[in-house]
Amino acid sequence: MTNKIDGVGLGKLLNTRQVKRMVASYVGENKEFARQYLSGELEVELVPQGTLAEKIRSGGAGIPAFYTHTGIGTLVETGGIPIKYAKNGDVEIFSQPHCTGVFNGKRYVMEESISGDYALVKAWKADELGNLVFRASANNFNAPMATAGKVTIVEAEEIVPVGELKPDQIHIPGIHVHRIIKCEKNEKKIEKLTVRQDQAGEAGLPAAMQKRIRIIKRAAREFKDGMYANLGIGMPMLASNYIDPGITVYLQSENGVLGLGPFPTRGEVDPDLINAGKETVTVLQGGSFFSSDVSFGMIRGNRIDMSVLGGMEVSQTGDLANWIVPGKMVKGMGGAVDLVSASGTRVVVTMDHCSKDGSPKILKRCTLPLTGVECVNRIITDMCVFDVVPGKGLLLRELASGCSVDQVRAATGCEFTVASDVAETF
Repeated sequence: MTNKIDGVGLGKLLNTRQVKRMVASYVGENKEFARQYLSGELEVELVPQGTLAEKIRSGGAGIPAFYTHTGIGTLVETGGIPIKYAKNGDVEIFSQPHCTGVFNGKRYVMEESISGDYALVKAWKADELGNLVFRASANNFNAPMATAGKVTIVEAEEIVPVGELKPDQIHIPGIHVHRIIKCEKNEKKIEKLTVRQDQAGEAGLPAAMQKRIRIIKRAAREFKDGMYANLGIGMPMLASNYIDPGITVYLQSENGVLGLGPFPTRGEVDPDLINAGKETVTVLQGGSFFSSDVSFGMIRGNRIDMSVLGGMEVSQTGDLANWIVPGKMVKGMGGAVDLVSASGTRVVVTMDHCSKDGSPKILKRCTLPLTGVECVNRIITDMCVFDVVPGKGLLLRELASGCSVDQVRAATGCEFTVASDVAETF
C-alpha cells in the first residue's frame, strides 16, 4: 500500500526483491522504492489516497466497486499512468481507462475495491478476543485494512485481558482479527522530526527559505475564523505557524486528524502524532482522531472549506499539476487529487513563480500530468497573487514587495488581466 522509509516494514521486502507490484498513493522518502520503480524493477499502481482508503474499506465491507469524482479529467480516468518502466526508460505497462458514470449531471469514475489474503496491522492495544484500539494518528489505514484481509494479523504494543477495553473505545471489533502478536521491540521511527522554530531560528534560514516564508505568511492571510482547512505537504503546512492568533482555524490532516496545532517543541514530540507529510505535530483542545477512510469522507463530502497545496505547474484556467515528472521524479498523488476534486473546497496553490532554471510555472496549459482540472481558485507565489476567474483566466490581484506588473508578466507563461486596485501587499 505505502512504504515510506528504507529498510523498515515493507522496505525489507523491497530490499530482498520480494515485491512485484505495489498499490500506493505516495512514495514518500523511500529512495529504494523510487529507484526500483523508475528502473523497471518494481510495478507501482499509483492511486489517489482517498480512493485507496475507500477501495480498502469497500473491500472489507463486501462492496465490489464504487463511483467517485476523484480523478475526473486526469490520467486516473483516462489511463496512461506508468505502472512499469523498461530498463531503457520506456513504459512497458500503463494504467487502463476507468469506466465512468453520470449521476445528477456530474461525471464519476468507477473504482474496484481491494481485499487481500492477509492484512498486517499495528495496534496500540488488543484484548484476547481481538478487539483493537489505535493511538492518536496511528489509526490511519490500520482500521480499514484490518477489515479487508481474509486473515488479519495484528501486532499489538499491549495485549490485555477481555473486559479491560471499554466497548465504546474499541476501534475494530475482534470479529475481523485472526491472529495477535505481542510487539517485542516497540521502536517507533519518526520519518520527519519537525519542531517549532523561534524567530531567531527563522532569521537564520537560507535566503531561498526566507523567500518561501514570505509566500507562507501571505497564504496564512487566507484563513478565516471558524474555517476547516487542509494544508498540503511542505510549504503549505508551514502556514499553520502564521495563523492570526485572534482567529480559530480547524486544520484537518488526511491521515485522520482534525484540530492540528503548531509543530511541537522537542519535549512535546510524539511518534504517534504526525500529519499526512509524516511530520511531528501537536493537536489543539477539541481535536479528534479517526481513520483515513473517515478522513477522506470529510473531504469528498465537502466538509473542508479550503485546501492549500503546493504546485509544479498551474494553467491559466486553474488546472493543477503537482505529483509527478514522468520518468524522472515520482512523489505520488497522496491526497491532492481527492482534495481538488471536492467542488465545495476553495483551492489555494502556493509555489515559486519560476523553476530553478527561470522558466515559468504558470502556463497557458500544463505540460505535466494533471492533479485536477479547473480546480484552482487562487495562486500565491513569491512575486504576486493571481485569482482564477472561471471562463476568463487569470486576474492579477496583488504584488509582492519590490515586484512590478511588467516583471510578473515577463515571468508568467500566459496572458492575464490586472485588477484596477493591484498593489504591493506582502
